Parts: sequence; structure tokens; C-alpha cells
Amino acid sequence: MSTQLKVYCQNIGEYIPVEGGMTLSEIYRTVASRIGFTPICARVNNKTEDLNFPVFAPKMVEFLPVSSPSGQRCYTRSLCMMLYKAVTDLYPGARLVMEHSVSRGYYCRITGDSVPSPADAAPALCARMREYVVRAIPFERKERLTSDVIRIFEGQGLIDKVKLLRTTHFLYTVYYRLDGICDSYYGCLAPSTGILQVFNLIPYEDGYLLLGPDPADPSKPVVPVAQPKLYRAFTQYTKFNAVMGIRNAGDVNAVVEAGKTKMMINVAEALHTKYIGAIADNITARFNRGEARIVLIAGPSSSGKTTFTKRLAVQLLTNLVKPVMISLDNYFVDRHLTPRDEDGDYDYESLYSLNLPLFNDHLNRLVRGEEVELPTYNFETGTSSFKGDKIRLDSRSVLLIEGIHGLNPELTASVPDKMKYRIYVSALTTLSIDDHNWMSTTDNRLLRRIIRDYKYRGTPPLETIRRWPSVQRGEKKWIFPFQENADSMFNSSLLFEVGVMKEEAENVLKTVPHDVPEYAQAYRLRSILSCFAPISDKVIPPTSLLREFLGGSSFHY
Repeated sequence: MSTQLKVYCQNIGEYIPVEGGMTLSEIYRTVASRIGFTPICARVNNKTEDLNFPVFAPKMVEFLPVSSPSGQRCYTRSLCMMLYKAVTDLYPGARLVMEHSVSRGYYCRITGDSVPSPADAAPALCARMREYVVRAIPFERKERLTSDVIRIFEGQGLIDKVKLLRTTHFLYTVYYRLDGICDSYYGCLAPSTGILQVFNLIPYEDGYLLLGPDPADPSKPVVPVAQPKLYRAFTQYTKFNAVMGIRNAGDVNAVVEAGKTKMMINVAEALHTKYIGAIADNITARFNRGEARIVLIAGPSSSGKTTFTKRLAVQLLTNLVKPVMISLDNYFVDRHLTPRDEDGDYDYESLYSLNLPLFNDHLNRLVRGEEVELPTYNFETGTSSFKGDKIRLDSRSVLLIEGIHGLNPELTASVPDKMKYRIYVSALTTLSIDDHNWMSTTDNRLLRRIIRDYKYRGTPPLETIRRWPSVQRGEKKWIFPFQENADSMFNSSLLFEVGVMKEEAENVLKTVPHDVPEYAQAYRLRSILSCFAPISDKVIPPTSLLREFLGGSSFHY
């Protein structure tokens, strides 16, 4: 006997009567004509769930379209499982590895004796996936004892997932079944393959690029953009991961259980030192030819730009080059001249919030060996002034400039290219959770920022999460379009960092209240963190880039 209850639907702002046990899909059908879109998932009490979720008690429900951030993630996860199903159907025994996002898509590899070249396999896989869309096969959510799920995954050859489950020690595990094959994801999937109408799979470099809908026109797959430098930066680290034998969370957890974290940390930190030294050598070689007097360092939020710049300065000094640093912040125009964003607020992330003519004049004069008086910007009054702060570059000096606009040609339009060396810094995460779930660069940076903001800026995680979409919009407009202008790319991610951040991040994220929309993001991040064993930060050196966020750095910030 069912029980009638009421659910508050945020989409229409009303309570609606439902029968106990009804799924979200069934509830949606009762209000579909009033919502105006087909949902892919829903938020239940500020936690994202799939549409097969049954309701047995009063809830607050918001149905989410594909265009929402949660909807986009759900769509992508569902595409991945549909691709895995196609791989198992066409090439039994083959292994699908989803590695990272690049070129507006998701890069993956498919290996196995029966797998043809990507040029031949991609069309066949794409055609098989389209057959699944026509059939509208349901994604069935299951939950069983982890020991049972391990046996299922062993039978399918998903050894990476088996290792992860054995090192996380959960009693029960949620997984999905699609037409006879099983897989696990750290977030909900679509109700069926029928909703995945828009996608593409194309050959890309040594593998494939899985493409979802274009946000600008969701009726078409996104068109990839060329990012060879970014791809090489990712590949450089995935090869290092392979040599280390640490490709995913299960591998890291096994290292922790074996008591070998110190070696993992030492090698990962040594790799950073090696790459920073190589960049310093490249700058020095050009500097000694009378070029590269200005080094521009750019990257998105929480990429570790500040510590990278300080460590680069140390390496340059060992090459007998004297680094001199200036801050872009001091070149802000007076507040009343600052551009406004779409909400009418001052847009300090805009390139045009800077006094570009003055900045370029100073750069050219410094390169010529002249003395300049630097401006000082007062953030309280919103005014710029000169206070006698003068600098000059001597014959062995190089200028280091850190800022989000460093790779934008317009920032230094009047400076000859040969006098500039551009560096892009980001946490290009190459450590996966398992073969079908990758740790996104964005999530890695957000975790860093949540910890740093809470510890050193007094900002609660709720506010950091709330601001994050605005930060991402600024990055997409002012940073990402210029990534490929870099002379060098530096990957600031570290194999061990999620484990080190785990306990502190979990504790901070638990302070996000359940009655706010940001709880969904906090809960999702906690789900990701649950896959990693905790690692003590006691053996992390004081020069580590991670110290910028955790504290204990030997550098002054």
C-alpha cells in the first residue's frame, strides 16, 4: 500500500502530491508541461540524483537540464559508459582508459589485440553508440556489497576498479548496469541512452576524442580546437605516471598501504624541480642571446603560479640571471575607469582594467635599461599613485611578471616577441580515479582554493564554491583562449596531492550547510575525496607548490 506525500518542486515553486515510491521520472511526468525541458537528472534536498531515484518521504526536488553544470557532468559520464559498452561489444577484452579533457573534448585510449587503428575504430564505435541511442537502453542503478561488486568487475576485467574498491574498504558500492555490462561512476547517470542524442567520437593524436554537445548550440557536437602544447604537457606526465606505476587512485592507495609514500613524494617533487630548472635553462639560453628579458607567467586560479614564480627565480639565480618581479595589480586603472561585468560589478579580471599604455611604456623602457617609477594601486580608495618606487634592469636582470593576462598578446602589444618568454601554469591532473573516471583539473584547483581561502583568507567553503562559476567564466574569457601562446607549459599537479588534501578538505567541506544549493558541489567533491587514502603532509618539502595552499612554505607570500 503506497502512501501519499508532498514534494516541493523548485522548478514551479509548488508542493505537488505524489505516491510514496514514485521515481523522479514519474514525478517529472506529472509536471512536465509546466517545466518546459527534459531533465537528465535532479537535485533532491540539494544532492544530485538520477531520475530513477525513488521518493519515500517529503523532499525538495529541482529537475536539471543538460545545460546545467550537474547536467553536463551527468551527460559526460553517461557517454563514457555508452562508449565502454560499445568497446566491449565490438572489441571484447579491449581496455578503455579515459585520461583527461583537452581540445574541448575528453581524450581516451582503447588498447587490445583486436582493436584497429583509431581511424578505423572511431566510426565503428560511433555507429554502435548511435544504435544504443535509438534503443534507449536504461542505465540501471544498483547497490550491492562491495565484495559482490568486486567479483562482477573481476569478471569484466576491470582490474583498476577492483584495486580501488579493495583499498577504499567501503561495505557497499553503487554501480550501473547497461544492457548486461556493469560500471561505476562518482555521480549519477542519465535515465537511458535515449537522451544522449548529441555526441561524436573522432581520432585524436594517439587515441580518441569524445565530444559532447556544444554549449553554444546543444543540437550539435562541440567542434574541437587544436591544443598540441596542452596535449603534450598532459602526455609528458602520463608517461611519468606509467613509469612510476601510479596511474589512478587505487595505485596511490596501494602505495600508502605499503608505507612507500615518502618515495612517491620525493620523486614527484624532484620532477617539478627538474621541469622548473629546464624552463629556467630555456629562458637563460634566450637571455644570453639578448632576448627574453621579460618572462610572463599566466594560469588559472589556484594553479600554483606564485610558488612556481618564486622557484623559477631561484633557478634563474643559479644560472647567473637576476630576477626582478613586478605586480600587474599595481597597473589597475582608477576604479571609476574600470570596466563593468554583465552584473554591473567592477570587472577586475578584464584586461582593460589595466593601464595598458603605461604598462607597455614601462616594459619597453626597462628593456632599454632605463629607470621607471612604478605605480601603486590602493584597493581601498580605488586609485593609482606614484610613491617613488623606482627600478632599473641591469645587464643580467630579467623581469618576472605573474598575472592572468600574461599570454594575451594585447597585454604586451608594443613589446617585440623576441623579448618575451611566456609560461602557462596549471594543475593538469593526470591521475585518474579509475580507467573510466578522471580527476578533473578544475576539481583539483577548486579543492586547493577551498583550503587556501579557508585557512588564509577567512573565506568559508560555501562562499568559495558560490564564487567558483564566476571565476570559471573569467578563465574561459581571459586565460584559456591564449594557452597555446606559451613558450613553456608547467604542470603543477602532484601525484600525491589529493591524498594530502583529503582530510582537511573533507572537514572544511562538511561545514557547507545542507539547505543551500552549494551543498551539491560540496557533496560531489567529498565523494571524489572518499576514493583516496589520506597522506600526511609532514614529509612534503617546504618549497613544494602544494605548500602555497596547505601552509608551511619556506617562501613568503
